[in-house]
Amino acid sequence: MAREYAENTREHTTIKSEQKPGFLDRLSDTAGGMLVGLLTFSLSFYLLFTNEGRAVRVAASLDEGLSVVLPIGNIHRVDPQNEAKLVHVSGFLQTSKPLYDPNYGVTMHCVKLKRQVEMYQWVEYEESKEYEENGEKKTETRYTYNTEWKSEVVSSRHFDREIAHRNPSAMAVESFTAVAADVQVGSYYLSTGLIDKIENFKQLSLAQMGNPHTDVTAEGNYFYQSANPKNPEVGDLRISFWYAGVSIGGSSSGSVDTVSILARQRGGELVSYKTKTGDQLELLYLGRHTAEEMFLAEHQSNMMKTWALRAAGWLMMFVGISLMAKIFHTLVDWFPIVRDLVNLGIKLFALCVSASLSLLTIAAGWLIYRPLLSLALSAGAIGIIFLARSRVPSKKYQ
Repeated sequence: MAREYAENTREHTTIKSEQKPGFLDRLSDTAGGMLVGLLTFSLSFYLLFTNEGRAVRVAASLDEGLSVVLPIGNIHRVDPQNEAKLVHVSGFLQTSKPLYDPNYGVTMHCVKLKRQVEMYQWVEYEESKEYEENGEKKTETRYTYNTEWKSEVVSSRHFDREIAHRNPSAMAVESFTAVAADVQVGSYYLSTGLIDKIENFKQLSLAQMGNPHTDVTAEGNYFYQSANPKNPEVGDLRISFWYAGVSIGGSSSGSVDTVSILARQRGGELVSYKTKTGDQLELLYLGRHTAEEMFLAEHQSNMMKTWALRAAGWLMMFVGISLMAKIFHTLVDWFPIVRDLVNLGIKLFALCVSASLSLLTIAAGWLIYRPLLSLALSAGAIGIIFLARSRVPSKKYQ
């Protein structure tokens, strides 16, 4: 194994030297960072404020959907009385005919059949470190080249050393995904939006299949276009197949997939349902789930997304403030002790201000919907400022 790694991996190191930047150069770089910080700081307010409105709107849409949803017991008959209503349907997936790849003779009853092509290529990895020596700033960069299977073409034109590491500019065979034209659950046809949600891809076993062409070798779960699959060369291909949404007629490769759907009935088709807030409800879950379970899962997903965007907004604000205040660090970076103290002070300042402003922005987003919660968040934001001020010694004791 160690010998194989040594044969397929190459590396070299380069060192670049440049004069240590002067004070004016560092000040110029800091000014550019301040502009980036100002932009990041401004965008954080937009993200935090709009995220709260989005969270409230989505929650209201889900509550509305739960109050009007109509469970369908008999999915094999379309009831005209349910026209334009939000319905809940559960049943087996069904397609009119199997999907087929004529190039490799692979066929299967499923909603999606994906051919994934990978090429054996050189990949460059770069690792750099900076240090000072003899008054110069030096950058030592270590380049490592390894051969790997990649599903995208890796351009070798931008390698530090392209010689002996050249990759083909294109693949002889392209990846593609075939999608069933008609997908049903009982007598109901699924819209394109619902079909797009079927993404439970599993790899198809090719072990029992023969070689589809003379230049293709079947081994394990792959077709290889290689003279020696166990010792491939750069430019060789391997092809795998993945399927999603096993439908009636394709149970030989696994059990038929069951789905649960929340959507609007339009004739014999299930499409998106528009709520009063303007959101679209068009949900598909794998397995059998009640409408209540699906709405509860969506509420939980909405909450997780809301907190993730809150964290992202706070982080953007923290980074923005840090970049804008970095000029104070630049002014004293010639004095190590003072520089470290100023750096610590900037981080604490950015932490307190970003936390306080984030809470105030979130509070503004809730002001119309929940005034009491908004006031509580505002009080918390002001409390952070007072807490930070109380930690600073007064001038009398300084």
